[in-house]
Amino acid sequence: MNTRFGGRVGNVIIEAALVLPILLLLGFGTVEFGHYFYVRNNLQGAAREGARAAILASAGNSDVRTAVANAMATYGLENSGYTVSISPTDVSGVSEGSPITVTVQCTWGNVGIRPLQIISASKTLTGKAVMRKEG
Repeated sequence: MNTRFGGRVGNVIIEAALVLPILLLLGFGTVEFGHYFYVRNNLQGAAREGARAAILASAGNSDVRTAVANAMATYGLENSGYTVSISPTDVSGVSEGSPITVTVQCTWGNVGIRPLQIISASKTLTGKAVMRKEG
């Protein structure tokens, strides 16, 4: 017996074996959920950038898609298989003061860090922004 630890070496090993899996689950779960909120926030930012491009008087749908693509590239999500929806479908014909909605979506399985696979791979993440057309 090791008298340095008062004969409790076995107890320390058993306690570590019981606590370590719980700590690992908490750590990996925190990483997965943290990355989920990071991606969701970036989709929201990309939708906002698309809406900002859409509200200009001279804007067209290609301007909106370019703004979203640039934002997604900045966030490192350009290969995430995202989709962009614009409502109304043609922003160049929208009258002043009318709302324009830009929605950016992707699937969690394409972008997620999934060490525990708590969040389903088929989960759809959405960022949405609505702004009024300028004159």
